[in-house]
Amino acid sequence: MLNDPLSNVMATINNAEQRAMKQCSVKPASKLIGKVLDIMNARRYLGSYSVIYDGRGNIVQIKLIGAINKCGTIKPRFSVQTGSYEKFEKRYLPAKDFGILVVSTPKGIMTHAEAKAKGLGGKLLAYCY
Repeated sequence: MLNDPLSNVMATINNAEQRAMKQCSVKPASKLIGKVLDIMNARRYLGSYSVIYDGRGNIVQIKLIGAINKCGTIKPRFSVQTGSYEKFEKRYLPAKDFGILVVSTPKGIMTHAEAKAKGLGGKLLAYCY
Protein backbone atom coordinates (compact mmCIF):
# COMPACT_ATOMS: atom_id res chain seq x y z
CA MET A 1 0.00 0.00 0.00
CA LEU A 2 1.32 3.41 -0.95
CA ASN A 3 1.17 6.20 1.59
CA ASP A 4 2.48 8.96 -0.67
CA PRO A 5 2.02 8.49 -4.45
CA LEU A 6 3.96 11.69 -5.26
CA SER A 7 6.96 10.41 -3.32
CA ASN A 8 6.72 7.11 -5.22
CA VAL A 9 6.75 8.96 -8.56
CA MET A 10 9.75 11.12 -7.64
CA ALA A 11 11.71 8.12 -6.35
CA THR A 12 10.95 6.15 -9.53
CA ILE A 13 12.07 9.05 -11.73
CA ASN A 14 15.24 9.52 -9.68
CA ASN A 15 16.11 5.80 -9.84
CA ALA A 16 15.41 5.58 -13.59
CA GLU A 17 17.57 8.67 -14.25
CA GLN A 18 20.46 7.18 -12.26
CA ARG A 19 20.22 3.99 -14.33
CA ALA A 20 20.12 6.06 -17.57
CA MET A 21 16.74 4.67 -18.66
CA LYS A 22 14.81 6.34 -21.48
CA GLN A 23 11.39 5.97 -19.87
CA CYS A 24 9.64 4.81 -16.74
CA SER A 25 6.08 4.04 -15.72
CA VAL A 26 4.37 4.77 -12.43
CA LYS A 27 1.06 3.77 -10.92
CA PRO A 28 -1.28 5.35 -9.69
CA ALA A 29 -1.86 8.64 -11.49
CA SER A 30 -3.50 11.72 -9.97
CA LYS A 31 -4.09 15.38 -10.75
CA LEU A 32 -1.36 16.43 -8.30
CA ILE A 33 1.17 14.14 -9.98
CA GLY A 34 0.11 15.50 -13.37
CA LYS A 35 0.63 19.12 -12.26
CA VAL A 36 4.08 18.39 -10.81
CA LEU A 37 5.08 16.57 -14.01
CA ASP A 38 3.77 19.52 -16.06
CA ILE A 39 6.04 21.89 -14.12
CA MET A 40 9.04 19.58 -14.53
CA ASN A 41 8.28 19.25 -18.26
CA ALA A 42 7.98 23.04 -18.68
CA ARG A 43 11.39 23.52 -17.00
CA ARG A 44 12.97 20.87 -19.31
CA TYR A 45 13.72 18.28 -16.64
CA LEU A 46 11.46 15.67 -18.25
CA GLY A 47 10.32 14.78 -21.72
CA SER A 48 6.66 14.19 -22.43
CA TYR A 49 4.43 12.00 -20.34
CA SER A 50 1.13 10.27 -20.99
CA VAL A 51 -1.56 8.80 -18.78
CA ILE A 52 -2.88 5.36 -19.70
CA TYR A 53 -6.39 4.86 -18.37
CA ASP A 54 -6.75 1.25 -17.29
CA GLY A 55 -9.63 1.67 -14.85
CA ARG A 56 -7.54 0.62 -11.84
CA GLY A 57 -5.59 3.71 -10.76
CA ASN A 58 -4.18 4.56 -14.21
CA ILE A 59 -0.53 4.44 -15.28
CA VAL A 60 1.78 7.36 -16.09
CA GLN A 61 4.40 6.72 -18.82
CA ILE A 62 7.24 9.26 -18.51
CA LYS A 63 9.93 9.87 -21.13
CA LEU A 64 13.24 10.84 -19.54
CA ILE A 65 15.83 13.10 -21.18
CA GLY A 66 18.67 12.71 -18.68
CA ALA A 67 18.47 16.24 -17.26
CA ILE A 68 17.73 15.40 -13.61
CA ASN A 69 20.53 15.19 -11.07
CA LYS A 70 18.20 14.61 -8.14
CA CYS A 71 14.52 14.98 -7.38
CA GLY A 72 12.35 14.12 -4.41
CA THR A 73 9.48 15.14 -2.20
CA ILE A 74 9.67 17.38 0.82
CA LYS A 75 8.40 15.69 3.96
CA PRO A 76 6.84 17.00 6.10
CA ARG A 77 5.06 19.42 3.81
CA PHE A 78 6.43 22.64 5.29
CA SER A 79 4.34 25.80 5.17
CA VAL A 80 6.28 28.64 3.62
CA GLN A 81 5.55 32.34 3.78
CA THR A 82 6.28 34.86 1.07
CA GLY A 83 9.62 36.03 2.45
CA SER A 84 11.02 32.72 3.69
CA TYR A 85 11.70 30.83 0.46
CA GLU A 86 15.47 31.36 0.75
CA LYS A 87 15.73 29.17 3.84
CA PHE A 88 14.25 26.23 1.93
CA GLU A 89 16.26 27.00 -1.21
CA LYS A 90 19.42 26.68 0.87
CA ARG A 91 18.19 23.46 2.43
CA TYR A 92 16.99 21.58 -0.68
CA LEU A 93 18.78 23.12 -3.69
CA PRO A 94 22.55 22.92 -4.27
CA ALA A 95 23.13 26.50 -5.52
CA LYS A 96 21.40 29.82 -6.05
CA ASP A 97 19.13 29.89 -9.13
CA PHE A 98 19.76 26.18 -9.77
CA GLY A 99 16.78 23.85 -9.57
CA ILE A 100 13.17 24.31 -8.56
CA LEU A 101 10.97 23.88 -5.53
CA VAL A 102 7.36 22.94 -6.31
CA VAL A 103 4.88 24.80 -4.12
CA SER A 104 1.14 24.35 -3.66
CA THR A 105 -0.38 27.83 -3.34
CA PRO A 106 -3.96 29.10 -3.20
CA LYS A 107 -3.54 30.06 -6.89
CA GLY A 108 -2.43 26.53 -7.89
CA ILE A 109 0.74 24.50 -8.04
CA MET A 110 3.81 26.43 -9.25
CA THR A 111 7.55 26.83 -8.78
CA HIS A 112 9.00 28.82 -5.92
CA ALA A 113 10.23 31.53 -8.31
CA GLU A 114 6.71 32.09 -9.67
CA ALA A 115 5.26 32.11 -6.15
CA LYS A 116 7.90 34.65 -5.05
CA ALA A 117 7.10 36.89 -8.02
CA LYS A 118 3.36 36.75 -7.26
CA GLY A 119 3.86 37.21 -3.54
CA LEU A 120 2.28 33.91 -2.53
CA GLY A 121 3.03 31.45 0.24
CA GLY A 122 1.97 27.84 0.42
CA LYS A 123 3.11 24.30 1.13
CA LEU A 124 6.31 22.81 -0.24
CA LEU A 125 5.73 19.62 -2.25
CA ALA A 126 8.88 18.63 -4.13
CA TYR A 127 12.30 19.70 -5.40
CA CYS A 128 14.22 19.00 -8.58
CA TYR A 129 17.64 19.95 -9.92
